[in-house]
Amino acid sequence: MLYQIVSLLLNIATGLLTGLCLLRLYMQHQRIPMSARSGNPMGPFLFAVTDWLVLPLRRVLPTLGRWDLASLTAAWLGQLVLFGVEWLWVGGGASVTAVLLLALFGVLRMAISALTGLVIVYAVLSWVQTHSQLSDLMERLVAPPLTPIRRVVPLVGGVDLSPLALLVLLQIATIVVGELQTTLLGLLA
Repeated sequence: MLYQIVSLLLNIATGLLTGLCLLRLYMQHQRIPMSARSGNPMGPFLFAVTDWLVLPLRRVLPTLGRWDLASLTAAWLGQLVLFGVEWLWVGGGASVTAVLLLALFGVLRMAISALTGLVIVYAVLSWVQTHSQLSDLMERLVAPPLTPIRRVVPLVGGVDLSPLALLVLLQIATIVVGELQTTLLGLLA
């Protein structure tokens, strides 16, 4: 029971940190203004929660084009803490390489889950047609993956089915990542 409680709390904390670091990475890549004055309600919150980890990493990790390697590394470190603590808790039976690989797959799964959540929030906001800062932010965040799908999937009776198509593709990606993780970890065992 204690293991389950600790695991739950650790999953929540590292999941939140990883997700926010990935959101910071993606928002910076999309060049979405992060200040409160720009109308972005998430920017100040992202900075407040992630600066303690991202800023020191930024001193040693350069950006790669528009990609902030410090935010990506912070997300990976969050997952590494999760799997490292669980690995130690169960007695360190797997190799350290397996823990490093699990952290990498944890970031991939978190990115897919985060994009899934963004698409769902975007779809719900589009149904209620709110014109708010949050709906504008969601539009900017989901437009890049939806644009190529919208070229292929036509409107059906005036309804945009591209978010549904993207959700299906994200579920397929989740399955592929899970199978790839199982295969690679099987090779390490």
